[in-house]
Amino acid sequence: MSTEFIIQLAGEAVYTVLKASAPMLVLALVVGLIISVFQAATQIQEQTLAFVPKIVIVLLSILVFGPWILQTLIDYTYGMLNNLDKYIG
Repeated sequence: MSTEFIIQLAGEAVYTVLKASAPMLVLALVVGLIISVFQAATQIQEQTLAFVPKIVIVLLSILVFGPWILQTLIDYTYGMLNNLDKYIG
């Protein structure tokens, strides 16, 4: 295995992780911003008000985007194992 192959594999792994986690992160960011604006407008400084909705949204996004995330990870694993087979031997 060459260093170029290892670097390419690591780059694809980072890209796959970012792609798989993006829906959950974006939704949590949007909900966090909405709640922060609400807290600033009403001057409510309750810490649990920020965490509970974000947790609920992330869990719901896992349910909604779960099949897509699983397919993305399966495609990456399949491609990695096929490429690995070419370089071993």
